[in-house]
Amino acid sequence: MALERAERLLQLRTEVEQLRRAISSRPVIDQARGVLMATHACTAEQAWNVLREASQRSNTKLHAVSASITAGARDDGPAPPGKIRSALRTALARHTGPRPRHTAARGRHGAARTR
Repeated sequence: MALERAERLLQLRTEVEQLRRAISSRPVIDQARGVLMATHACTAEQAWNVLREASQRSNTKLHAVSASITAGARDDGPAPPGKIRSALRTALARHTGPRPRHTAARGRHGAARTR
């Protein structure tokens, strides 16, 4: 009985530590989602899928991918490392589709302007 309780206590301590890490990393993940949504005109779900896939493709923790995106969003911020950049490009193409090439030449409602 005492051994079972000790094992259960260890499981609970491990779970608590995992939850603490998840809670502390959540703000930077949400900020990265916001950056992706603003810069790539995607939904929150698409941004989440991009982050998740980029993490998997680059074999980098989700928190680290998110931190590199938020750091790079500052005016003087560094670009994400090459393997993360590459994974982000691939994930963005898969989840957000192609972006219009000449958005500045579009009218108010998305129609191309004519002269």
